[in-house]
Amino acid sequence: MNYRHAFHAGNFADVVKHIVLVRILIYLQDKPAVFRVIDTHAGAGIYDLTGEQARRTGEFLTGIARVMQARFSENVLPLVAPYLDIVRAFNPPARLDTYPGSPLIVRALLRPQDRLTACEIEPEARQQLIAALRRDSQARVVDLDGWMALPAFVPPKERRGLVLLDPPYEDKDEFSRLADGFAAAFTKWPTGSYLMWYPAKSRRATDALARHVAGVAAGGPSPAKCLRLEFSAAPQTADSTLVSAGLLLVNPPWMLTGELKAILPELEKPLGQGGAARFRLEVPKP
Repeated sequence: MNYRHAFHAGNFADVVKHIVLVRILIYLQDKPAVFRVIDTHAGAGIYDLTGEQARRTGEFLTGIARVMQARFSENVLPLVAPYLDIVRAFNPPARLDTYPGSPLIVRALLRPQDRLTACEIEPEARQQLIAALRRDSQARVVDLDGWMALPAFVPPKERRGLVLLDPPYEDKDEFSRLADGFAAAFTKWPTGSYLMWYPAKSRRATDALARHVAGVAAGGPSPAKCLRLEFSAAPQTADSTLVSAGLLLVNPPWMLTGELKAILPELEKPLGQGGAARFRLEVPKP
């Protein structure tokens, strides 16, 4: 399997993931100390929503396109506006032709002193990412497998920041690689923040992953907080495409849980497919 995110860019899972990513980065900005973001599976960085791949699936039409048109409450709008503003900045007025991937969203929120390390080994995607970042001095694109990058770049010299783990899940052992990769990185950098994305197709697999991550986080010299979010755009069936996805967060900003309790209910209607979406937000137990 050769994963191409262009088919899925801007779908419900991207929207939820990137709203959370932006909230974390905004809190990292609150302190003057520098930070680094390490994106282990960065992708192409920017995606053409007018292209054949995006149009073939149309997933962005039930994702970012709906959220751009949604009306949010006065309490939630300021929380999602930074994310929506970044998406708008990549598009002509009143149009949705392009969707920025995680590295471009991160780059939009870096201060002059902050840095991004983006890892991508697929040649075409890596060249597109290099072109998108235009040899940016604050963003380094690395031709290195994300699982090898973790021990190589953690902890960063800044000693403050975020690791984004968003592998393509092409291989059957990707869940175990995520679990092992996080554990190794957390042992070296227990004060870092971690954001892990996963497809939620198997309850057994996702529950096992959450328990493992929670156990690692709780077992450090100073137990770290852990948060689990799963969002389902529609009921999962045997022949359906991905309709449920999850995030595991370690060392999240302390206000994020409260913000998500406000944001997520207002995403249920625009991101629902054939009815309202559903979400679960909890502190996972080892």
